[in-house]
Amino acid sequence: MFQVKRMVIEEIMSQSFNFIALIEIIGTFAFAVSGAIAAVKSRYDIFGIFVLAFVTAIGGGTIRDLLVGNLPVSWLTNSIAIWSSVAGFTITIIFKKWFKRIQKWILFFDAAGLGLFTVLGIQVGLNADMSIGIAIALGTISGCFGGVTRDVLTGSRPLIFHSELYATASIIGGLLYIGLLTQMTEFWSQIIAILSVIGIRVFAYHFHLKLPQFSSDTSEVD
Repeated sequence: MFQVKRMVIEEIMSQSFNFIALIEIIGTFAFAVSGAIAAVKSRYDIFGIFVLAFVTAIGGGTIRDLLVGNLPVSWLTNSIAIWSSVAGFTITIIFKKWFKRIQKWILFFDAAGLGLFTVLGIQVGLNADMSIGIAIALGTISGCFGGVTRDVLTGSRPLIFHSELYATASIIGGLLYIGLLTQMTEFWSQIIAILSVIGIRVFAYHFHLKLPQFSSDTSEVD
């Protein structure tokens, strides 16, 4: 009887691990496409497109691993992350003209990467026995810094600092994820949290929802 229970627990853990691995693959792919589209838009050459796709794909995960002390960082030991980046780059090159006509694709892939890596980062934090607040912060960093890296390398102001709800979407999704874990299975908590981050980001973009902004009037003299 105890052996059966152990087998059931191991199966559940295996399924959870496999889904987390799938989240990382899809998230890496999504951010790679996002970076590649931004590079095409900025008229980079093919090497530049690949570099930006790769850096965008692994940027958030690298920061996450460094913060929790997971060394070497995951993409150095996990060839799947590298191949996911290569796949994102290749897909963008093949459908380059299509992506150039529909610039909003960058929003979709960026939002998808944001949601996926937010949940992945939180899960890594929880597995490392971090507090809920720190785990959500880790998820936000993991979700946002691939996009930050992309924007800096293309000479754009990072979306996280000036655009429609970005990090806020990640934080809300993270809080929802933590809350749902007490009410339902980990799998459905992850699915709902990921979709909520994507939904909030896309909704905020279309309706121009932003946090309050402040400007300095340089014409005033002290």
